[in-house]
Amino acid sequence: MASSFDFPSDLRAGQEELHQVRAELSALLKRLPWSVEPLDGFSDDGGWRKVERPASPGWTADEQAEVEKLRQREHELAVFVTCHRFWTDVATGDLVEARTRLKHAPPAPPAEDASDGGRQDAQET
Repeated sequence: MASSFDFPSDLRAGQEELHQVRAELSALLKRLPWSVEPLDGFSDDGGWRKVERPASPGWTADEQAEVEKLRQREHELAVFVTCHRFWTDVATGDLVEARTRLKHAPPAPPAEDASDGGRQDAQET
């Protein structure tokens, strides 16, 4: 198995944005009422556990549009990341490890300033 992978910057950026979009969508869905459409509340204790929901006012058109926008962007990013050309160069046996490492990779470092050629650290020591 490969010990490290040199992920292209656009792939790392796509994965990072995918994490951000998913977090934003999750937070939004937690804030919204449980039902998209207005519904009465209910209580059901006939199953193996009691289920209760308060009345839901439903989602506004703006809330529905925001959820749809985030879901669409999440889909676009997921397709971009999973279909990236980088994966064609990874050995079949290493794909799971590579994908896992990309998912858990720290954010990409900011680009170095090209004016000093990236030698600022060498000059300070």
